Amino acid sequence: MQSLLQRHNALDIAKGVGISLVLFALAVMMPLIGFFFSLLMPLPILFYRVKLGRSAGLLIAGSALAIMALIAGSMGLDVLFFGELLLLGFCLSELFERRLTVEKTIAYSCAVVLGAALTALFFYSLTVPENLVELVSGYVAHNLELSLKLYEGMGVSQSTLTAISNSLDKLHYVLVRLLPSLATVSLILIAWSNLLLCRPLLASRHLPGPQFGDLKQWKAPENLIWLLIACGGGLIAMPSGSIVWLAAINGLLILLIIYFFQGIAIVAFFLDSRNAPRPVRVLVYSLIGLQQLFLLLVIAMGVFDLWVDFRKFLKKENHPPEL
Repeated sequence: MQSLLQRHNALDIAKGVGISLVLFALAVMMPLIGFFFSLLMPLPILFYRVKLGRSAGLLIAGSALAIMALIAGSMGLDVLFFGELLLLGFCLSELFERRLTVEKTIAYSCAVVLGAALTALFFYSLTVPENLVELVSGYVAHNLELSLKLYEGMGVSQSTLTAISNSLDKLHYVLVRLLPSLATVSLILIAWSNLLLCRPLLASRHLPGPQFGDLKQWKAPENLIWLLIACGGGLIAMPSGSIVWLAAINGLLILLIIYFFQGIAIVAFFLDSRNAPRPVRVLVYSLIGLQQLFLLLVIAMGVFDLWVDFRKFLKKENHPPEL
């Protein structure tokens, strides 16, 4: 019996490593849609950590990362990026057992991953001639050049390519200064996406999943509104490009994604309250993802929900008082 159990565990570990490597290969070999495959990288680690335990989860993540480094030829920045996604999956599954709230689960996981990323970047910078800032700046510039070559291969018109090429320096300037918030926002989005995906996956295998309750009722902590106001005030009052201004705009971007989650919870509550069919839901979420106007509207709903309480209003609308 013990031998059979060990064989099953070994097979599951092999599956976890294999799925992680397939996602890695798809992300690297398909530049356009490969990004979406990389978003799923935490999921197999999360699933098998819950199913097999901490040691097996670490073994799967470590083995997958080692093989990725062998395939890439070195432990470069790209491999470190995938390693951080594997770590994110492990951290999320670890925190499931602590029975924390959804915001603490995501916040603590992202904090650990960002801390590990900064530490890894620091030690990596010691092995190359560039310092940490030069390393990050060069990595952003390299990826912008790769994006331009990708557009050339896609047959984008020469006028468009020229316009993009002429704006590369400005894009580089902006991206380097917004990198802290962009990295944080990306991690939050990936963590949130994997939490949503893992719940039905774990339930289908009768495995314990996160007990966050009804996420359609989720609200951001009320005190965050003062931080949002402070960041907005910093953008207005401070000169553009100053340290305080940069801190304000980075903080604002992170806060806006938090209020986006509150807004999307309101949208999901509204669709459920109207028993909206699946095609309507797909259309609504597609519009939010593709149209900036709808995205901003959802964020605004999340911010003003503090005073309006949209879900309470919708409940009253669905259940008017009896005469």
